[in-house]
Amino acid sequence: MSEYTEEEQRIVAYLRESVSRGERYFRAKNIAEAIGLSSKQVGSRLPRLAEKSDDVDIEKWGRARSTTWRVTPS
Repeated sequence: MSEYTEEEQRIVAYLRESVSRGERYFRAKNIAEAIGLSSKQVGSRLPRLAEKSDDVDIEKWGRARSTTWRVTPS
């Protein structure tokens, strides 16, 4: 995970752990609360992580008031 910034490492680690417990759908706000970042910090990094993460597959899933991200194991 050396090609990730510190914030990206925290996001990916959280997602990997959550997916291993069976969770699949996430919002930036909920990720941010769990790891101590702002929802803006998380939301701006998720599209980049979707392209470069080998640990989990991140897909923009739905948009209501905020974007929902579908995360599955790679």
